[in-house]
Amino acid sequence: MSGDGTILVAGAGPAGLMLAAELTLAGAEVMVLDALPERSPYCRGFNLNARSLELLDRRGIAGRFLAEGPTVAFAMFADPARPLDLSVMDSDHPYVLGIAQTRVEELLEQWLAELGVRVRRGHTVVDLEQDGDGVEVTVEAGGKRQRMRVAYLAGCDGSRSVVRKRAGIAFPGTPATSFGVLADVELADPAALPFGMTKGEHGVAFVIPRPGYARIVLDDPEPPADRDEPVTLDYFQRLLDHQLGRRVELREPRWLTRFGNAARLADRYVAGRVVLAGDAAHIHPPTGAVGVNVALADAVNLGWKLAATVLGHAPGGLLDSYHEERHEAGERLLGTLRAQAALAAHDPAVAPVRELFAQLVEQVPGAGKYLAELAAGVSTRYDPKIPGGHPWLGRLAPDLELTLDGRRTSVAELLRPARPLLLRLGDRPLPAVPGGWVDTRDARCPAQPGLEGLLLRPDGHAAWVSTTADPQPADTLASALETWFGAPVPITP
Repeated sequence: MSGDGTILVAGAGPAGLMLAAELTLAGAEVMVLDALPERSPYCRGFNLNARSLELLDRRGIAGRFLAEGPTVAFAMFADPARPLDLSVMDSDHPYVLGIAQTRVEELLEQWLAELGVRVRRGHTVVDLEQDGDGVEVTVEAGGKRQRMRVAYLAGCDGSRSVVRKRAGIAFPGTPATSFGVLADVELADPAALPFGMTKGEHGVAFVIPRPGYARIVLDDPEPPADRDEPVTLDYFQRLLDHQLGRRVELREPRWLTRFGNAARLADRYVAGRVVLAGDAAHIHPPTGAVGVNVALADAVNLGWKLAATVLGHAPGGLLDSYHEERHEAGERLLGTLRAQAALAAHDPAVAPVRELFAQLVEQVPGAGKYLAELAAGVSTRYDPKIPGGHPWLGRLAPDLELTLDGRRTSVAELLRPARPLLLRLGDRPLPAVPGGWVDTRDARCPAQPGLEGLLLRPDGHAAWVSTTADPQPADTLASALETWFGAPVPITP
């Protein structure tokens, strides 16, 4: 195999597929390998949150996902009886979409194929050696090993990432201290166990409806010494009956597995010519079911930066900003999930704290919105590296409705090519940007008449914002362009 100059993506989960698509849109040459001979039919996650839908919308594909399942405008944070109201979020999609991770992967892979890239399955990355010019990767397929040289290697190969380990990237954090088991099964009597949470004599059963079966989640208070020991239907049946204090017959198991509350964060997301995304970079407690969503956020942040680096027009430090931004986001997420897990604990001593917390959410204006946006990633803000106090600066800009060349369009539509975008929206004569790295558009935004200029990164985050009430000088625009998109760009008033 050969591929010098190619970016090799190891792993065809949500992170790998989204990253490969972002790289392709940016003009990079991509190869995607996955160890499994075919996509796994099993999945842990069943939702896309508001931030994921916003990102997919900015590539023009959110509708494919929204057509797949129901949306709900609430989500559990700590107390199932008091879910967070998501409709209060400042988001284009203030809800959660119910969709299986397997279907998310299928839709992403279809989109990637439309872009001209197909996943090579049954290919496992088993080793790597890197130098200042590239990475020598050893790949095993069909019982044979081959070596190939690539420009960069992206480890999207899961929590037990071979890429992370072979690159010598530490994975500090906390090991699992509590465990759960889940079973995708049929109930002999569907009325015997309702959907949602059921409290029994010795525990709680959480039931999620799925087409043709149910997913049941239980605590596993005394897991075997070997945490990888398979979960049998008999074991799960006995555990369920004990926790409920009654018999609920199960049959036709589809999948049974054990999971823990380990929390780890790679100490480097970028190590030379190796980068990490998704579960290879971070694992978290199952609270909130955020794995797929964080993986997509990693990929959209990384794609344009890695492509610019390989194609030779990235400013200094651009790829390092991926680590800076997403590692900080990962730390914030782990803290939030730990807090959720602590509040949701079945320990009676936690109940008064949970009650007080719920009262604060209900009584303090803005508290529910803050938590909803925090849990959904909507409040994510990256350091813009330039001065400015506009609330959009560093955040994902809203999907503004625009008028351009006599037709209606939107920010999301203009971001579909995954390129930097400078919007000139007011009467102030902002310059066009020479050099071809940034798309410049003259438009109008009826809903924001005071908005005169908006510079967006390919991931949709605002790098510069100017309004009539707070006009930003041309030199800050030049600084933003240089910081994110390359060599100094001449800016004249």
